[in-house]
Amino acid sequence: LILTGARREELAGLRWNDVDFKWGSIWVKDKVAEEGRKIPLTPYFASLLLDLKKRNDTPPPKDRILHGKRIENDVTNWQPSPWVFSSKGAAAGRIAEPRITHNRALSVAGLSHVTLHGLRRTFASLAEWVEMPRGVVAQIMGHAPNATAEKHYINRPLELLAVWHGKYEAWILEQAGIEFKQPDKEKQSDLREVA
Repeated sequence: LILTGARREELAGLRWNDVDFKWGSIWVKDKVAEEGRKIPLTPYFASLLLDLKKRNDTPPPKDRILHGKRIENDVTNWQPSPWVFSSKGAAAGRIAEPRITHNRALSVAGLSHVTLHGLRRTFASLAEWVEMPRGVVAQIMGHAPNATAEKHYINRPLELLAVWHGKYEAWILEQAGIEFKQPDKEKQSDLREVA
């Protein structure tokens, strides 16, 4: 949420066919625009999703040990989940209520409480540190345009949004002390073909 500025349900409802690794975009169901919106798939977030995709697409082992007994998995009927943030315990098959886990993670990390929606708000606040134009922030977050120029004259392509979104993500990673080296172009295209 802090990396994408998306609403909680927009990410929770994300399906693998909404993620375009080749063109670097994510289609999210938007609560404002019925047709949804495309946002950039930034390099670090793409690497996280690629790891999830590899795990999602890997069938379970032939058998497992449960209470000291070998049990055979039903590999013949196994299918990968269509959901990016799948959950075997949720009725819908996707993450439904992340607040408990979110609050536990905050506690373990020793961080003060912030709501999931607060992470989305933080995206908007921190975007000022990289001087991201307000209209770009609003478009990525899915806010309806409110000025005449925004409504009728300014059309920002995904590539322009990606430039600013990439700067934001790089700054966030720097502030968090996360070292991330973008894959070179050759490796990046190989990874995208796998996805």
